[in-house]
Amino acid sequence: MASSSPEGDSSSATKITPLATFEPDLYQRAWQSIPHPSLPLLATPHGTSVTIFSLATLSKHSALVNGHTRSVRSVAWQPGLGAGQLRVVSGSFDSTAAVWNFRGDRRQGDTELEREVKVEADGEGEGEGEEEEDEWELTVVLEGHENEVKSVAFSPSGQFLATCSRDKSVWVWEDVSGEQGGDEDDGGEWDTVAVLSEHDGDVKAVAWCPDVPGRERRKGVFGVDVLASASYDNTVRIWREDGDGEWVCVAVLEGHEATAWGVQWETRPREDGKFPRLLTYSADGSVRVWELKVDEEEEVEARQPWSGIPNTMRRSLREDWVCTAVLPKVHGRDVYSVAWSAESGILASTGSDGVIALYAEDGDQHSAQDEDVEMVSPPAAEPAKPESDQQPTTTATDTNGTTQKGGWRVLTTIENAHGPYEINHITWCKRFDAGTDRKGIEEMLVTTGDDGLVKAWAVTLD
Repeated sequence: MASSSPEGDSSSATKITPLATFEPDLYQRAWQSIPHPSLPLLATPHGTSVTIFSLATLSKHSALVNGHTRSVRSVAWQPGLGAGQLRVVSGSFDSTAAVWNFRGDRRQGDTELEREVKVEADGEGEGEGEEEEDEWELTVVLEGHENEVKSVAFSPSGQFLATCSRDKSVWVWEDVSGEQGGDEDDGGEWDTVAVLSEHDGDVKAVAWCPDVPGRERRKGVFGVDVLASASYDNTVRIWREDGDGEWVCVAVLEGHEATAWGVQWETRPREDGKFPRLLTYSADGSVRVWELKVDEEEEVEARQPWSGIPNTMRRSLREDWVCTAVLPKVHGRDVYSVAWSAESGILASTGSDGVIALYAEDGDQHSAQDEDVEMVSPPAAEPAKPESDQQPTTTATDTNGTTQKGGWRVLTTIENAHGPYEINHITWCKRFDAGTDRKGIEEMLVTTGDDGLVKAWAVTLD
């Protein structure tokens, strides 16, 4: 099914074609590339630093340096800030998360976002040094994890930050800088609001449900924010803030046969207004789609004011999450990253085999009609754990022996997208470069690999 050419599968109407490689090369293994939610900026952690690229020039914009003593593995942009503010949090193997503020001119369209860093013969870029380092200020270091911090993520409002670690815990932090009464929110005040320690293995990734229609379906019972965490214990857990302000695990998603490398929430609103679905991906080479099941009675109860009512009088806080699909088998090894397009609904996956694959859901206008691709049947369901008001969690199991709604098909694949190197991350982001006349509208893919390259790819849909 996979093509040996980096140009993609010529038999498919959907094509992935290389656009450019971001400059300069990073010369070190790079872990992910995270686009800013609104500005043409891309943050890529590698080594002990983070490089910020401009999506307008596909070149280096600035860098976050001298903040960590070990490898930086994750980065997140804080949303919901005031005009003129840019803030990044980086998570490192030195067991800390660092909060950074940009002190340069970040106005969109300004030359600060358009400049290009030329690479000298020795690999050092012009503009590096004290002036560049001063553009980003390290505001505060968040400490508490006992081991490597592997992932950081902000809630949609930017109020909460989640960090996870090899110490098997997830920490939830709250930005209280704006409550200090100062003239400027510098991100220097953070409170620890929860330490979640129910995973039995290293916690690899955390992700917050995006602010899309359907996210508030259960707001009456819980807080609006929903967090998912993936672990080396092969499971994914769903966390919510209950009516008393406590963070609780409401579901355990089981089914993967090896490490759950990550999670990705559905970013495109669902036509039926249902709660966003969740993707999980694993070292077992599979990608699973999960859906929250809510019956009519629960919908009514979800609108009731539960705060102040004793726990014994409430419906159990557990949630039923069902695996509704397993994507067609493409990857021969670990799936490291999956991205869900907010515009087209197309899924993109990649991993240790260096393959990029695109999938569309049956019924979607971009679905391929390739009869050789079939839905992979999920394994037999695991027995559900008993309910308990004291332990408000559930084991979400696969649907087996039933007709599954909305199967998925492979649109196209390419092999060796980064040559012989593993690809650690893939993401959709908007194009702002000179090659498009639909800046800020057209989407492209960005991949990040062990070769230290960050590559941009154009996607042509049927």
